[in-house]
Amino acid sequence: MKAISYRTYGGPEVLEYAELPEPKIGPDAVLIKVKAAAVNPVDWKAQAGYLDGLLNAVFPVIPGWDVSGVVVQPGVDAVEFQAGDEVIGYVREDFLSRGTFAEYVAAPVRTLARKPVNLSFEQAAGLPLAGLTGYQALTRALKVRDGESVLIHAAAGGVGSMAVQIARHLGARVIGTASERNHEYLRSLGAEAVAYGDGLADRVRALAPRGVDAVLDLVGGDALTVSPGLLTRDGRLVSIADAAVLGLGGRYFWVRPDAADLAALTDLVERGVIDVEVAAAFPLAKAADAQRLSAEGHTRGKIVVTVE
Repeated sequence: MKAISYRTYGGPEVLEYAELPEPKIGPDAVLIKVKAAAVNPVDWKAQAGYLDGLLNAVFPVIPGWDVSGVVVQPGVDAVEFQAGDEVIGYVREDFLSRGTFAEYVAAPVRTLARKPVNLSFEQAAGLPLAGLTGYQALTRALKVRDGESVLIHAAAGGVGSMAVQIARHLGARVIGTASERNHEYLRSLGAEAVAYGDGLADRVRALAPRGVDAVLDLVGGDALTVSPGLLTRDGRLVSIADAAVLGLGGRYFWVRPDAADLAALTDLVERGVIDVEVAAAFPLAKAADAQRLSAEGHTRGKIVVTVE
């Protein structure tokens, strides 16, 4: 099969487009013909070696954890799906090797759900990791409730835009930080927009003088540093981007594969609660260019690679 892989840590230049063996199918997995896979910052950060202290790399590594595609063959005990089913998945394992930037991927059923019928394969590929991150952070880690206020840093990005939509669905008031060119987009999602940079804390306080009930940080750095001072007395703070949150009294959060949560996201998409915006799509052979665009950090919505 055609696949993108890397044999050593590095940047986009280490990616190779070549033939690799098709994956074997475990008893509780299915073989998926990949239609699209999303690019996430964690892909190129892992590829650069930043996660070497957490995850072993078995080279050559195929990057990618998000997938949308069609089931080709179920494993002998994968009764949840059958050939021809359209699925999405957050196919993360406990090591780096067998990712989704390939013509085929073998995915455990615990990482999969039915693809939303109202999304293209490109849109659907952008849902799993970003959607699960927002959903789990808001419902499990922050436990956001109806009537509360939530501040989301980097609210116009792939995770942020979905988190805004999910928080609004939960009944929360949402304040989102983003560059000014994305403010109208955030307003269209139901958030109140605030610019980054100097004076950020004052701009948030002007909107929420008593503080916010929860902060979801997706960018780290200065935005995270000022966040504790913007919380109410019993406010909660979670970051997916910066372990420094632990020293600020908050929680450092990692998304987990979860079939039930993924099915809940499919339901929200089909009910019109969540939409997935695709910023750009690249053919599989151009995955390095997709990574470069992602690394610029200014993209609204998701970047995907498509597989013919």
